[in-house]
Amino acid sequence: MAVTPAPPVHRRRARSLGALLLFMAVSYGVAALGALASADAGAVYGALERPAWAPPAWLFGPVWTVLYATIGIAAWLVWRHPDRARVRTALVWWSVQLALNLAWTPLFFGARQYGLALLDIVLLLAALCVTVVQFRRASPRAALLLVPYLLWVAYAAALNASIWQLNA
Repeated sequence: MAVTPAPPVHRRRARSLGALLLFMAVSYGVAALGALASADAGAVYGALERPAWAPPAWLFGPVWTVLYATIGIAAWLVWRHPDRARVRTALVWWSVQLALNLAWTPLFFGARQYGLALLDIVLLLAALCVTVVQFRRASPRAALLLVPYLLWVAYAAALNASIWQLNA
């Protein structure tokens, strides 16, 4: 049986760097699309009745900037795992949670459908939990990178629920 030689190290590194850039582009692409859907998010958020524990509007940008980086890097770490079936399953869940993440902003800020946004973010939280479990099987470091995102989404879900209740 003939063994196919591994590609040269420089090709593997270039491919890996390309994959990292792709995962980062997808993550920040979701962020950019969300920003387009929430051009007046500051005004909408400022006009809402919010609980005392709600963060100031300026905090969301820096937090999400860091979280989208960890989301992209985590996917790249999983992509590097040799078990392609495990990688495929994990990245399908990664894609599902990103799609739900993308849907939340237009629901909440664009359509001002706080109840539908809450449903979306609860589904996002569930998909994110599955993603963390799947990522842990391929890369424990990748799973750990998603923990701050998971905690922020849980906090955001509680905030969404409170805002829906206060503004009904």
